[in-house]
Parts: sequence; C-alpha cells; structure tokens
Amino acid sequence: MNIFLALGTLFGLFAVIIGAFGAHGLEDSLSTHALARYHTGVEYQFYHVATLLFIGLLASKHSAMPRILKISGFSFAIGILLFSGSLYLYALTGISKFGMATPIGGLAFIVGWICLFIYSLKQEAYPTTFT
Repeated sequence: MNIFLALGTLFGLFAVIIGAFGAHGLEDSLSTHALARYHTGVEYQFYHVATLLFIGLLASKHSAMPRILKISGFSFAIGILLFSGSLYLYALTGISKFGMATPIGGLAFIVGWICLFIYSLKQEAYPTTFT
C-alpha cells in the first residue's frame, strides 16, 4: 500500500465533503469571518492533498521510499489535521483555543515543503525504477 496515495485520496474525499457542507450547510449559520476561516481550511487542505498525491507518485518510483519523502508526506498529513482541522473547529465552535493548533499545522506544512525541496536536490542520488 502506498500510504501517501491513500492519505491523499482520503483527505481529498473529506475536503470535498467538508467544503460542500460549508458552502451549503453553514452559510446561514456562521458569521462571514468564521466562514472565511472555514474556507481557508478547505483551501489549504486541497493544496496539500494534491501534494500528498504527488509524494505518493514520487514514492511509487522507488523500490524503497526515501526517508525524506516519508517525513515530507507525514508532515503534510499532520499539517492538514492541525491547520485545517483547527480552522474547522474554531469556525464551528467559536472556541479560540482551537486556533492555537493552526500555527503548529502551518509549521508542519513548512517542514513538509522543506523536505520535499531537499528531496528534489538529492533526487538523482536515489535509485528509481521507471517502467
């Protein structure tokens, strides 16, 4: 099983469901400010779903997944949970303490992008199998 393809598709499914719920079920019950936070969570989730899928495809080209790709992929998954998840919870509940997890999720995204950048620099050093 390719964990990052699986996570990417699962998080993508949830992004569509959560986004549709926000667009059709919450527009009359949340303030404009809360709805904007909610949509920011959906937007960032979609960006990083695409990146998880990309990492899954990169990983499939290797006989053994490079550690830097694993770190990158798990950082993006954690970022989705913490960044987007905290924005959803904050928007839905109004409890500002949920917002404290948002920057930690953002930091996880940054770590993921740095690791993906390092992978790109070392890409030739990893043996690949192209078919």
